[in-house]
Amino acid sequence: MVFPINRLDIFAADENDSTITPNHMSGTLPIIFLARHGETAWTISGQHTGRTDIPLTERGERNARRLGERLKGISFSLVLTSPLRRATRTCELAGFQSPQVNAELLEWDYGEYEGRTSAQIRALAPNWDLFRDGCPGGEKPWHVAARADRIVQRVRGVTGNVLIFSSGHFLRVLAARWLGLDPTAGRFFLLDTASLSALSYEHNESQPAIRFWNDTRHVGP
Repeated sequence: MVFPINRLDIFAADENDSTITPNHMSGTLPIIFLARHGETAWTISGQHTGRTDIPLTERGERNARRLGERLKGISFSLVLTSPLRRATRTCELAGFQSPQVNAELLEWDYGEYEGRTSAQIRALAPNWDLFRDGCPGGEKPWHVAARADRIVQRVRGVTGNVLIFSSGHFLRVLAARWLGLDPTAGRFFLLDTASLSALSYEHNESQPAIRFWNDTRHVGP
């Protein structure tokens, strides 16, 4: 399957700023904020957590609240969340009580690799690459890309800023597809738990860009 590749423009966040304010936004162009859920027991152990619905740790809950502090003062026309409770709980603790739940935002379905670490998977398949190979009994990269494309289409039809709560691997593919890149490019967009990222445009809506990526300045112990 061939995916079109558009221009890639990346804007870094200003490391001297502790908050996001309207002055950081690209004029009247909307920004799509991406919030990865907070820490879970399996993010600590490195186990692939697709559809297993596990809760946040105490630290995960603390950092979800800190994420909410970070987002104060920004207005959103639409807030979306994955139905998995690690995402919905992060959304709730960040102060967003009435999001739209969207199953397209579910994490990658890891199939037979659910609950396994990368080391355990590579003991079975030494050359395995999630973003190239997908998972037996689960989703292939183009399956996840198709879901991401539907989200991109949805949010590009919204006037105003959008906030999305989801999981790491899905959000990495979403960023790649926002830019028109092949889903395999998701391997380049590392994401920490409770991180905040932002997709937007450069000069107009024909020039999708990354405003900033994997910002964790609000994350604490």
